[in-house]
Amino acid sequence: MDKPVVAIVRYEKPLESVRRAVDLSRGLDALRPGSRVFIKPNIVFWTRAVSFPKWGVITTSRVVEDLVIVLKERGINDITIGEGTVTLTPGDNETIAHAFTSLGYETLRIRYGVKHINVFTRPFETVNLGDGVTLNFNADILHSDFVVDLPVLKTHAQTVVSLGIKNLKGTIDIDSRKRCHAADPVFDLNYMISKLADPMPPIFTLLDGIYTNERGPSFDGRIRRSNILAASSDILSVDKVGAMILGYEPGQVPHLVHAAHARQRTLDLSDVTVVGEALESVAARHEFDFPYDESGSLPRSLAKMGIQGLAYPKYDLSLCTYCSGLNGVVLAAIAQAWAGTPFDDVEVLTGKRMKPSPGKKKTILLGKCMVRANRGHPEINEVIEVKGCPPPPGAIVKALHRAGIMAPKEIFEQIDQVPGLFFSRYAGKPEFEESHFQVN
Repeated sequence: MDKPVVAIVRYEKPLESVRRAVDLSRGLDALRPGSRVFIKPNIVFWTRAVSFPKWGVITTSRVVEDLVIVLKERGINDITIGEGTVTLTPGDNETIAHAFTSLGYETLRIRYGVKHINVFTRPFETVNLGDGVTLNFNADILHSDFVVDLPVLKTHAQTVVSLGIKNLKGTIDIDSRKRCHAADPVFDLNYMISKLADPMPPIFTLLDGIYTNERGPSFDGRIRRSNILAASSDILSVDKVGAMILGYEPGQVPHLVHAAHARQRTLDLSDVTVVGEALESVAARHEFDFPYDESGSLPRSLAKMGIQGLAYPKYDLSLCTYCSGLNGVVLAAIAQAWAGTPFDDVEVLTGKRMKPSPGKKKTILLGKCMVRANRGHPEINEVIEVKGCPPPPGAIVKALHRAGIMAPKEIFEQIDQVPGLFFSRYAGKPEFEESHFQVN
Protein backbone atom coordinates (compact mmCIF):
# COMPACT_ATOMS: atom_id res chain seq x y z
CA MET A 1 0.00 0.00 0.00
CA ASP A 2 1.34 3.46 -0.91
CA LYS A 3 2.19 5.75 1.96
CA PRO A 4 0.01 8.84 2.46
CA VAL A 5 1.51 11.92 0.82
CA VAL A 6 1.94 15.23 2.62
CA ALA A 7 2.93 18.25 0.55
CA ILE A 8 4.79 21.19 2.11
CA VAL A 9 4.65 24.34 0.00
CA ARG A 10 5.84 27.87 0.63
CA TYR A 11 3.06 30.39 0.17
CA GLU A 12 4.24 32.77 -2.54
CA LYS A 13 1.34 33.68 -4.82
CA PRO A 14 -2.45 33.67 -4.49
CA LEU A 15 -4.10 30.60 -6.01
CA GLU A 16 -0.82 29.30 -7.45
CA SER A 17 0.55 28.21 -4.07
CA VAL A 18 -2.68 26.53 -2.97
CA ARG A 19 -3.02 24.82 -6.34
CA ARG A 20 0.56 23.52 -6.01
CA ALA A 21 -0.21 22.12 -2.51
CA VAL A 22 -3.32 20.37 -3.88
CA ASP A 23 -1.48 18.94 -6.88
CA LEU A 24 1.63 17.77 -5.01
CA SER A 25 -0.41 16.09 -2.29
CA ARG A 26 -2.89 14.59 -4.79
CA GLY A 27 -5.34 15.54 -2.08
CA LEU A 28 -8.38 15.98 -4.34
CA ASP A 29 -7.73 13.01 -6.62
CA ALA A 30 -10.61 11.04 -5.08
CA LEU A 31 -13.06 13.91 -5.50
CA ARG A 32 -15.68 13.34 -8.17
CA PRO A 33 -17.48 16.09 -10.14
CA GLY A 34 -20.90 16.82 -8.69
CA SER A 35 -19.87 15.94 -5.12
CA ARG A 36 -21.23 17.88 -2.15
CA VAL A 37 -18.25 19.51 -0.45
CA PHE A 38 -18.15 20.97 3.06
CA ILE A 39 -15.36 23.48 3.78
CA LYS A 40 -14.43 23.82 7.45
CA PRO A 41 -12.28 26.90 8.16
CA ASN A 42 -11.12 27.91 11.63
CA ILE A 43 -12.92 30.95 13.01
CA VAL A 44 -12.16 30.30 16.65
CA PHE A 45 -13.46 33.64 17.94
CA TRP A 46 -15.08 36.82 16.68
CA THR A 47 -16.24 40.15 18.03
CA ARG A 48 -18.02 42.98 16.25
CA ALA A 49 -16.41 45.56 18.52
CA VAL A 50 -12.92 45.73 17.03
CA SER A 51 -10.93 44.68 14.00
CA PHE A 52 -8.81 42.42 16.15
CA PRO A 53 -5.71 40.58 14.92
CA LYS A 54 -7.01 37.78 12.76
CA TRP A 55 -3.55 36.67 11.75
CA GLY A 56 -2.70 33.22 13.06
CA VAL A 57 -6.12 32.95 14.72
CA ILE A 58 -8.52 32.59 11.78
CA THR A 59 -8.12 30.83 8.44
CA THR A 60 -7.23 33.38 5.79
CA SER A 61 -9.97 34.23 3.32
CA ARG A 62 -7.25 34.05 0.68
CA VAL A 63 -6.86 30.30 1.22
CA VAL A 64 -10.62 29.76 1.45
CA GLU A 65 -11.26 31.49 -1.88
CA ASP A 66 -8.33 29.72 -3.56
CA LEU A 67 -9.77 26.33 -2.52
CA VAL A 68 -13.20 27.34 -3.80
CA ILE A 69 -11.67 28.20 -7.18
CA VAL A 70 -9.80 24.87 -7.32
CA LEU A 71 -13.00 23.01 -6.44
CA LYS A 72 -14.97 24.84 -9.12
CA GLU A 73 -12.29 23.94 -11.65
CA ARG A 74 -12.88 20.30 -10.77
CA GLY A 75 -16.60 20.45 -11.43
CA ILE A 76 -17.76 21.03 -7.85
CA ASN A 77 -20.74 23.35 -7.58
CA ASP A 78 -22.33 22.28 -4.29
CA ILE A 79 -20.00 23.90 -1.75
CA THR A 80 -20.87 24.81 1.84
CA ILE A 81 -18.64 26.70 4.26
CA GLY A 82 -19.58 25.90 7.85
CA GLU A 83 -18.28 26.85 11.28
CA GLY A 84 -19.43 27.05 14.88
CA THR A 85 -17.71 30.16 16.17
CA VAL A 86 -17.28 30.98 19.85
CA THR A 87 -18.88 34.29 20.85
CA LEU A 88 -18.84 36.16 24.13
CA THR A 89 -22.53 35.34 24.57
CA PRO A 90 -23.62 31.78 23.69
CA GLY A 91 -26.41 31.85 21.14
CA ASP A 92 -25.26 35.13 19.59
CA ASN A 93 -25.87 34.38 15.91
CA GLU A 94 -25.52 37.99 14.75
CA THR A 95 -21.80 38.03 15.55
CA ILE A 96 -21.21 34.87 13.52
CA ALA A 97 -23.09 36.41 10.58
CA HIS A 98 -20.88 39.48 10.94
CA ALA A 99 -17.79 37.27 10.82
CA PHE A 100 -18.92 35.56 7.62
CA THR A 101 -19.65 38.89 5.95
CA SER A 102 -16.43 40.52 7.15
CA LEU A 103 -14.34 37.59 5.90
CA GLY A 104 -15.92 37.79 2.47
CA TYR A 105 -18.05 34.65 2.56
CA GLU A 106 -21.08 36.57 1.34
CA THR A 107 -19.01 37.66 -1.66
CA LEU A 108 -18.09 34.00 -2.23
CA ARG A 109 -21.81 33.20 -2.24
CA ILE A 110 -22.54 35.83 -4.87
CA ARG A 111 -19.47 35.12 -7.00
CA TYR A 112 -19.30 31.32 -6.85
CA GLY A 113 -22.64 30.17 -5.43
CA VAL A 114 -21.01 29.00 -2.19
CA LYS A 115 -23.33 28.56 0.80
CA HIS A 116 -22.19 29.50 4.31
CA ILE A 117 -23.80 28.20 7.49
CA ASN A 118 -23.56 28.77 11.21
CA VAL A 119 -23.61 25.17 12.42
CA PHE A 120 -25.36 26.18 15.65
CA THR A 121 -28.49 26.99 13.62
CA ARG A 122 -28.42 23.65 11.80
CA PRO A 123 -29.40 20.09 12.83
CA PHE A 124 -27.03 17.90 14.84
CA GLU A 125 -26.82 14.13 14.93
CA THR A 126 -25.60 12.01 17.82
CA VAL A 127 -22.66 9.80 16.84
CA ASN A 128 -21.39 6.85 18.87
CA LEU A 129 -17.59 7.05 18.80
CA GLY A 130 -17.01 3.88 20.83
CA ASP A 131 -16.09 3.30 24.48
CA GLY A 132 -19.45 4.77 25.46
CA VAL A 133 -18.52 8.17 24.01
CA THR A 134 -21.17 10.07 22.03
CA LEU A 135 -20.92 13.56 20.54
CA ASN A 136 -23.40 15.61 18.53
CA PHE A 137 -22.04 16.53 15.08
CA ASN A 138 -23.40 18.98 12.53
CA ALA A 139 -25.51 16.98 10.07
CA ASP A 140 -24.36 18.97 7.03
CA ILE A 141 -20.75 17.84 7.30
CA LEU A 142 -21.71 14.26 8.14
CA HIS A 143 -23.86 13.99 5.00
CA SER A 144 -21.50 15.74 2.63
CA ASP A 145 -19.52 13.66 0.13
CA PHE A 146 -16.20 15.28 0.88
CA VAL A 147 -14.69 17.61 3.49
CA VAL A 148 -12.06 20.30 2.93
CA ASP A 149 -10.51 21.01 6.33
CA LEU A 150 -8.71 24.40 6.54
CA PRO A 151 -7.20 24.88 10.00
CA VAL A 152 -4.59 27.46 10.94
CA LEU A 153 -1.10 26.12 11.63
CA LYS A 154 -0.84 26.92 15.34
CA THR A 155 -0.06 25.63 18.79
CA HIS A 156 -2.69 25.33 21.50
CA ALA A 157 -2.33 25.98 25.22
CA GLN A 158 -4.18 22.78 26.14
CA THR A 159 -3.71 20.33 23.24
CA VAL A 160 -0.14 21.37 22.22
CA VAL A 161 -1.19 21.85 18.57
CA SER A 162 -4.45 22.74 16.85
CA LEU A 163 -4.43 21.33 13.33
CA GLY A 164 -6.70 19.22 11.12
CA ILE A 165 -8.26 16.90 13.69
CA LYS A 166 -8.65 19.59 16.35
CA ASN A 167 -10.29 21.96 13.84
CA LEU A 168 -13.25 19.57 13.55
CA LYS A 169 -14.27 20.49 17.11
CA GLY A 170 -16.05 23.42 15.50
CA THR A 171 -18.60 21.01 14.02
CA ILE A 172 -19.98 19.71 17.34
CA ASP A 173 -22.60 21.41 19.50
CA ILE A 174 -21.96 23.31 22.71
CA ASP A 175 -22.93 20.45 25.03
CA SER A 176 -20.51 18.16 23.20
CA ARG A 177 -17.73 20.72 23.44
CA LYS A 178 -18.23 20.95 27.18
CA ARG A 179 -18.23 17.14 27.33
CA CYS A 180 -14.83 17.16 25.64
CA HIS A 181 -13.52 19.11 28.64
CA ALA A 182 -14.68 16.52 31.17
CA ALA A 183 -12.89 15.98 34.46
CA ASP A 184 -12.46 12.29 33.59
CA PRO A 185 -8.69 11.57 33.47
CA VAL A 186 -9.15 8.88 30.79
CA PHE A 187 -11.82 10.31 28.51
CA ASP A 188 -10.25 13.75 28.66
CA LEU A 189 -9.93 16.51 26.06
CA ASN A 190 -7.11 14.80 24.19
CA TYR A 191 -8.97 11.51 23.95
CA MET A 192 -12.13 13.22 22.74
CA ILE A 193 -10.29 15.33 20.16
CA SER A 194 -8.63 12.23 18.75
CA LYS A 195 -12.06 10.86 17.77
CA LEU A 196 -13.38 13.86 15.85
CA ALA A 197 -12.33 12.73 12.37
CA ASP A 198 -13.69 9.20 12.80
CA PRO A 199 -17.29 9.75 11.52
CA MET A 200 -16.33 12.12 8.73
CA PRO A 201 -16.55 11.60 4.95
CA PRO A 202 -13.20 11.63 3.08
CA ILE A 203 -11.17 14.67 4.15
CA PHE A 204 -8.61 16.81 2.39
CA THR A 205 -6.71 18.93 4.92
CA LEU A 206 -4.70 22.02 4.11
CA LEU A 207 -2.91 23.69 7.02
CA ASP A 208 -2.97 27.45 6.52
CA GLY A 209 0.38 28.66 7.80
CA ILE A 210 0.57 31.98 6.01
CA TYR A 211 0.48 33.17 9.61
CA THR A 212 1.31 30.85 12.50
CA ASN A 213 0.42 31.25 16.15
CA GLU A 214 2.64 30.59 19.17
CA ARG A 215 0.73 30.00 22.40
CA GLY A 216 -2.55 29.88 20.52
CA PRO A 217 -5.27 29.29 19.72
CA SER A 218 -6.49 32.86 20.10
CA PHE A 219 -5.54 36.51 19.80
CA ASP A 220 -3.34 36.52 22.92
CA GLY A 221 -0.76 34.30 21.22
CA ARG A 222 2.34 35.51 19.39
CA ILE A 223 1.82 35.62 15.63
CA ARG A 224 4.46 35.05 12.95
CA ARG A 225 4.36 35.50 9.18
CA SER A 226 5.53 32.02 8.14
CA ASN A 227 4.20 31.46 4.58
CA ILE A 228 3.78 27.69 4.91
CA LEU A 229 1.07 25.41 3.53
CA ALA A 230 0.89 21.68 4.29
CA ALA A 231 -1.68 19.43 2.63
CA SER A 232 -2.79 15.80 2.51
CA SER A 233 -5.77 13.54 1.96
CA ASP A 234 -4.74 11.78 5.19
CA ILE A 235 -5.58 13.91 8.22
CA LEU A 236 -3.32 12.11 10.71
CA SER A 237 -0.34 12.31 8.36
CA VAL A 238 -0.67 16.04 7.79
CA ASP A 239 -1.17 16.63 11.51
CA LYS A 240 2.01 14.69 12.28
CA VAL A 241 3.90 16.81 9.79
CA GLY A 242 2.23 19.99 11.06
CA ALA A 243 3.27 19.20 14.62
CA MET A 244 6.87 18.80 13.49
CA ILE A 245 6.74 22.09 11.59
CA LEU A 246 5.74 23.70 14.89
CA GLY A 247 8.62 21.98 16.68
CA TYR A 248 6.95 18.91 18.27
CA GLU A 249 7.36 15.22 17.69
CA PRO A 250 3.92 13.65 17.16
CA GLY A 251 4.49 11.58 20.30
CA GLN A 252 4.52 14.84 22.28
CA VAL A 253 0.95 15.58 21.21
CA PRO A 254 -1.44 13.42 23.26
CA HIS A 255 -4.41 13.52 20.88
CA LEU A 256 -2.16 12.44 18.00
CA VAL A 257 -0.90 9.57 20.17
CA HIS A 258 -4.51 8.44 20.69
CA ALA A 259 -5.36 8.85 16.99
CA ALA A 260 -2.27 6.95 15.83
CA HIS A 261 -2.95 4.10 18.26
CA ALA A 262 -6.57 3.81 17.10
CA ARG A 263 -5.45 3.67 13.47
CA GLN A 264 -2.51 1.32 14.18
CA ARG A 265 -0.14 3.95 12.83
CA THR A 266 3.36 4.96 13.87
CA LEU A 267 4.18 8.18 15.68
CA ASP A 268 7.08 9.04 13.40
CA LEU A 269 7.03 9.81 9.67
CA SER A 270 8.14 6.36 8.52
CA ASP A 271 4.62 5.76 7.18
CA VAL A 272 4.38 9.12 5.38
CA THR A 273 5.86 10.48 2.14
CA VAL A 274 6.72 14.18 2.41
CA VAL A 275 7.02 16.08 -0.88
CA GLY A 276 7.75 19.69 -1.77
CA GLU A 277 9.80 21.65 0.74
CA ALA A 278 12.03 19.76 3.16
CA LEU A 279 10.42 19.66 6.59
CA GLU A 280 13.68 20.77 8.21
CA SER A 281 13.71 23.94 6.11
CA VAL A 282 10.34 25.16 7.41
CA ALA A 283 10.27 23.83 10.98
CA ALA A 284 10.45 26.43 13.76
CA ARG A 285 9.68 25.94 17.44
CA HIS A 286 6.42 27.55 18.55
CA GLU A 287 5.85 27.34 22.31
CA PHE A 288 2.37 26.19 23.29
CA ASP A 289 2.28 26.66 27.04
CA PHE A 290 1.60 29.84 29.00
CA PRO A 291 4.39 29.67 31.63
CA TYR A 292 3.64 29.60 35.34
CA ASP A 293 5.93 29.84 38.35
CA GLU A 294 7.61 26.70 39.66
CA SER A 295 4.73 25.88 41.99
CA GLY A 296 2.16 26.20 39.20
CA SER A 297 0.15 28.57 41.36
CA LEU A 298 0.69 31.86 39.53
CA PRO A 299 1.35 32.86 35.91
CA ARG A 300 5.00 33.78 35.52
CA SER A 301 4.08 37.28 34.34
CA LEU A 302 2.17 37.93 37.58
CA ALA A 303 4.90 36.35 39.67
CA LYS A 304 7.47 38.69 38.06
CA MET A 305 5.30 41.62 39.11
CA GLY A 306 5.82 40.50 42.69
CA ILE A 307 2.18 39.69 43.32
CA GLN A 308 1.65 38.05 46.71
CA GLY A 309 -1.33 36.72 48.62
CA LEU A 310 -2.85 35.11 45.53
CA ALA A 311 -2.93 31.57 44.16
CA TYR A 312 -4.30 31.14 40.65
CA PRO A 313 -3.47 27.50 39.78
CA LYS A 314 -2.58 26.68 36.20
CA TYR A 315 -5.45 25.88 33.84
CA ASP A 316 -6.03 22.22 33.00
CA LEU A 317 -7.78 20.29 30.22
CA SER A 318 -11.16 20.61 31.92
CA LEU A 319 -11.28 24.39 31.43
CA CYS A 320 -13.72 24.73 28.54
CA THR A 321 -13.62 27.23 25.71
CA TYR A 322 -15.97 29.80 27.23
CA CYS A 323 -14.25 30.03 30.61
CA SER A 324 -10.80 29.94 29.01
CA GLY A 325 -11.79 33.02 27.01
CA LEU A 326 -12.52 34.83 30.29
CA ASN A 327 -9.43 33.49 32.04
CA GLY A 328 -6.99 35.87 30.39
CA VAL A 329 -9.23 38.85 31.08
CA VAL A 330 -9.47 37.94 34.78
CA LEU A 331 -5.69 37.67 35.02
CA ALA A 332 -5.25 41.01 33.26
CA ALA A 333 -7.71 42.61 35.68
CA ILE A 334 -5.84 41.18 38.67
CA ALA A 335 -2.58 42.55 37.29
CA GLN A 336 -4.15 46.01 37.02
CA ALA A 337 -5.46 45.74 40.58
CA TRP A 338 -2.02 45.02 42.03
CA ALA A 339 -0.76 48.01 44.04
CA GLY A 340 2.13 46.38 45.87
CA THR A 341 0.18 45.30 48.95
CA PRO A 342 -0.32 41.52 49.31
CA PHE A 343 -3.81 40.28 48.60
CA ASP A 344 -5.73 38.60 51.41
CA ASP A 345 -4.59 34.99 50.80
CA VAL A 346 -7.01 34.38 47.92
CA GLU A 347 -7.22 31.31 45.71
CA VAL A 348 -9.02 31.28 42.34
CA LEU A 349 -10.11 27.88 41.00
CA THR A 350 -11.18 27.15 37.42
CA GLY A 351 -12.31 24.25 35.24
CA LYS A 352 -13.82 21.07 36.69
CA ARG A 353 -10.97 19.24 38.44
CA MET A 354 -9.34 21.69 40.82
CA LYS A 355 -9.63 21.31 44.58
CA PRO A 356 -9.03 24.01 47.19
CA SER A 357 -5.73 24.26 49.01
CA PRO A 358 -5.86 23.97 52.80
CA GLY A 359 -5.66 27.15 54.82
CA LYS A 360 -6.59 29.76 52.23
CA LYS A 361 -8.67 32.60 53.64
CA LYS A 362 -10.85 33.09 50.57
CA THR A 363 -11.62 30.79 47.66
CA ILE A 364 -13.18 32.02 44.42
CA LEU A 365 -14.96 29.28 42.49
CA LEU A 366 -15.06 30.58 38.92
CA GLY A 367 -17.91 29.16 36.85
CA LYS A 368 -20.79 26.74 37.31
CA CYS A 369 -18.62 23.63 37.02
CA MET A 370 -16.22 24.73 39.74
CA VAL A 371 -19.09 25.74 42.02
CA ARG A 372 -20.66 22.29 41.61
CA ALA A 373 -17.35 20.50 42.15
CA ASN A 374 -16.42 22.28 45.39
CA ARG A 375 -19.58 23.59 47.02
CA GLY A 376 -19.37 22.73 50.71
CA HIS A 377 -15.75 21.56 50.50
CA PRO A 378 -14.34 21.30 54.07
CA GLU A 379 -11.03 22.98 53.16
CA ILE A 380 -12.74 26.23 52.15
CA ASN A 381 -12.89 28.91 54.83
CA GLU A 382 -14.76 31.63 52.91
CA VAL A 383 -16.26 30.66 49.59
CA ILE A 384 -17.00 33.18 46.83
CA GLU A 385 -19.11 31.53 44.15
CA VAL A 386 -19.26 32.91 40.62
CA LYS A 387 -22.08 30.98 38.96
CA GLY A 388 -22.88 30.83 35.28
CA CYS A 389 -21.74 29.04 32.12
CA PRO A 390 -19.88 31.17 31.32
CA PRO A 391 -20.04 33.42 34.41
CA PRO A 392 -21.22 36.98 33.67
CA PRO A 393 -18.43 39.59 33.66
CA GLY A 394 -20.25 41.68 36.25
CA ALA A 395 -20.38 38.73 38.65
CA ILE A 396 -16.63 38.21 38.25
CA VAL A 397 -15.96 41.83 39.17
CA LYS A 398 -18.10 41.55 42.29
CA ALA A 399 -16.33 38.35 43.32
CA LEU A 400 -12.88 39.87 42.92
CA HIS A 401 -13.92 42.95 44.87
CA ARG A 402 -15.39 40.80 47.64
CA ALA A 403 -12.05 39.04 47.84
CA GLY A 404 -10.27 42.38 48.21
CA ILE A 405 -8.92 42.46 44.66
CA MET A 406 -10.11 45.81 43.36
CA ALA A 407 -9.99 44.97 39.68
CA PRO A 408 -11.16 47.76 37.36
CA LYS A 409 -14.71 47.06 36.28
CA GLU A 410 -14.09 48.80 32.93
CA ILE A 411 -12.07 45.86 31.58
CA PHE A 412 -15.13 43.63 32.07
CA GLU A 413 -17.66 46.21 30.89
CA GLN A 414 -15.70 46.50 27.64
CA ILE A 415 -14.65 42.87 27.42
CA ASP A 416 -15.42 42.71 23.70
CA GLN A 417 -12.78 45.41 23.19
CA VAL A 418 -9.98 43.33 24.75
CA PRO A 419 -8.85 41.66 21.50
CA GLY A 420 -8.10 45.12 20.12
CA LEU A 421 -5.49 45.63 22.81
CA PHE A 422 -3.35 43.08 21.02
CA PHE A 423 -3.57 44.90 17.69
CA SER A 424 -0.71 47.28 18.53
CA ARG A 425 1.77 44.42 18.32
CA TYR A 426 1.24 44.19 14.59
CA ALA A 427 0.06 47.65 13.55
CA GLY A 428 2.20 49.14 10.82
CA LYS A 429 4.11 45.93 10.11
CA PRO A 430 3.82 45.31 6.37
CA GLU A 431 4.05 41.51 6.71
CA PHE A 432 0.68 41.48 8.50
CA GLU A 433 -1.78 42.05 5.66
CA GLU A 434 -5.48 42.68 6.16
CA SER A 435 -6.01 41.76 2.50
CA HIS A 436 -5.51 38.09 3.36
CA PHE A 437 -8.85 38.24 5.18
CA GLN A 438 -10.80 39.92 2.41
CA VAL A 439 -12.37 38.68 -0.83
CA ASN A 440 -11.94 41.42 -3.40
